Amino acid sequence: MVLTIWGLAAAVGAVPVAAQAQVSAEQRMAASKNCLSCHGVQRKIVGPAFKDIASKYADHPEAATRLADKIRNGGGGVWGPIPMPANPKVNEAEARQLADWVLTLKPGG
Repeated sequence: MVLTIWGLAAAVGAVPVAAQAQVSAEQRMAASKNCLSCHGVQRKIVGPAFKDIASKYADHPEAATRLADKIRNGGGGVWGPIPMPANPKVNEAEARQLADWVLTLKPGG
């Protein structure tokens, strides 16, 4: 059986192009706002990996609001002794968009 690139993508359940563009835009925003200086999507850098944040807050009804607040105002004590600094480069709408995106990164999300 010969698979073209499109056939292979369909066979492995590739993410639709529209979803890839959305994730890419949010990941680019995370990079432009310096989030990726301390957080990896899949691995811890200084702060926890985004996937770990998503897993921790998966069942919290106010998770997006809480995370958006932490993105803008910083925080500490949840993931260890190193505090997360405030990020004045992020407005409220951007913080919510980033928080919503991070929460999609949980396993099965």
